[in-house]
Amino acid sequence: MPAPAYVAQRPTGAFIGASWAALLVGAVVYLLGLWNAEMQLNEKGYYFTLLMYGLFSAVSLQKSVRDRIEGIPVTGIYYSLCWVSLGIAVILLTVGLWNATLAASEKGFYAMAFLLALFGAVAVQKNIRDVAQFNRAHPEFDGAAAE
Repeated sequence: MPAPAYVAQRPTGAFIGASWAALLVGAVVYLLGLWNAEMQLNEKGYYFTLLMYGLFSAVSLQKSVRDRIEGIPVTGIYYSLCWVSLGIAVILLTVGLWNATLAASEKGFYAMAFLLALFGAVAVQKNIRDVAQFNRAHPEFDGAAAE
């Protein structure tokens, strides 16, 4: 018996807003922390690159998982690469913060902002895809936020 087709529900306006807020607050606060940090430019570049790499790998993983759920072919190597990339980004941040000469509160600040941005990026990507799928399934829907 074939698996039932995935049917996306339209996310609420509150969840869409919370997702964007999580992404923006996490990324902007992380970047503001870097901007104001008293560290060398190469250290700032390292942490900036980790944020960009982490965001990209988290969104790629979410898309791969969703593609598989919807029956869209995703190669095992790409799916695995997404998991490995996200793991590498988190491990590199952990190692960087562990060895950084920052106060424990600063290390926690960067870790939490990073994780909040990752969560927000995944949720935003999911919402965008859910809304697009919902609108394709319901062309009569005018696109106004439904609660």
